[in-house]
Amino acid sequence: MNRPFSARANRVFISVNMLMAGVVSLTCSVPILRRASQIPRFSLKRLPKSSLCPLWSPSFSLCLHTPLNPPAAQLAAGICTSVSSPMASPVEESFDSNPLLRDFEFPPFDVVEAKHVRPGIRELLRSLEGDLVELERAVEPTWPKLVEPLERIVDRLQVVWGIVNHLKAVKDSPDLRSAIEDVQPDKVKFQLRLGQSKPIYDAFKKIQESSSWSSLSDAHKRVVEAQVKEAVLNGVALEEQQREKFNEIEQELEKMYQKFSENVLDATKKFEKVITDRKELEGLPVTALGLFAQTAKSKGHENASAESGPWIITLDHPSFSAVMQHAQNRTLREEVYRAHISRASHGDLDNIPIIDQILKLRLEKSKLLGYKNYAEVSMSMKMATVQSAEDLIEKLRNASWDAAVQGGPPRSSFARPSHPIRATSCFFAARVSLRLPAGPTFSPLVATPSSLLAAASSTRSLLVRGLPSLAATFLPRNHRPPHSSRAVFHP
Repeated sequence: MNRPFSARANRVFISVNMLMAGVVSLTCSVPILRRASQIPRFSLKRLPKSSLCPLWSPSFSLCLHTPLNPPAAQLAAGICTSVSSPMASPVEESFDSNPLLRDFEFPPFDVVEAKHVRPGIRELLRSLEGDLVELERAVEPTWPKLVEPLERIVDRLQVVWGIVNHLKAVKDSPDLRSAIEDVQPDKVKFQLRLGQSKPIYDAFKKIQESSSWSSLSDAHKRVVEAQVKEAVLNGVALEEQQREKFNEIEQELEKMYQKFSENVLDATKKFEKVITDRKELEGLPVTALGLFAQTAKSKGHENASAESGPWIITLDHPSFSAVMQHAQNRTLREEVYRAHISRASHGDLDNIPIIDQILKLRLEKSKLLGYKNYAEVSMSMKMATVQSAEDLIEKLRNASWDAAVQGGPPRSSFARPSHPIRATSCFFAARVSLRLPAGPTFSPLVATPSSLLAAASSTRSLLVRGLPSLAATFLPRNHRPPHSSRAVFHP
């Protein structure tokens, strides 16, 4: 609690950006399961090779010698009919050579391609469907017969889908997008099927109600309680008609999240600022100039160099942060800053209608589950409540406001000799704060009024709506500035 508030503000902005661009998936409480599982320790020399449960997975020792494909008898019995989409024909590549289905110790990012996604994910879902059917058939309210096999199922899907999703973020292509779009409904359907499994839910409830409940460790109790609550939030207790509506909402939300992130990614790629005059880049280090020149080369400027250019600035973080931190050109900083905060907010890539639809669907989902709003759904799995979180934010703002206001004039005075106009503008704050001398009067980490308000308001709206809103609505009760200073940080 003693850290400077600007550090909190940075974390808030990062959290909000991650929320806005992130893709939310419906999953069980896997991290809790992993932490509480009593996994035996092995010697590295004796440790056998894993099957689709690599060393980087926390569930490694639970996945030893797990066969990927279900037995032929299970396939013949039709246990995989829950996954609706048929196998693409002809099959793009055999299962044996598909890197998503092979045993691996580390993610095979170097060999996974778009052509592997459709057959790989569909075959994986068929295999996991067989595992789920077997788990439901033989489930017992014990740790080895319930928690461990459930964790293996969830972990295998999470590992493989994580590889595909990561590649989309760093190596996006039309073919990869198309493949993900084709298999995503099946993936969501399986997750809903798993999350709404009545036999698994009943088994966890029996553990809660058993005579051995009091003898369980606190960690194991936490796992069971979380799984029961997670199942309820996944719709297991809904009537059939309500559950169907719930599942439709989840499928539509997944599409919205995917489209949202794609728009942000496309808008980030779309921006390019070509510079040919070295003076416009004054203050930037050689490493940044080299990065800009390398980008220019990749876009057809074969003779680009760090010394003579041309240089291309993009909104990718290494490029954006270098400009905001080092560039002395105010006009350039403002242009890049405004382009960054307005990504996917207009034209063909406008995310505003998507945001509206997400809010509508989240509210509808919340009411189906018996909650007033989505904030209550989100906080139901956390130790805090909506009210306690809002109270904490209010306490932080009231405690930080005076210090933030007092830090404004020193910063402005420091900036004005070389930049007399708009020295307090938000796109100038990061650069100036790094250059303020530390001391009782000047502190490089002191929060500014605008950054404080933006951070606090974004945090509060993150709780209430999951989206940023105007800070003016949530100003501290005891520090109401003039109306003219309310409109801060309009993305």
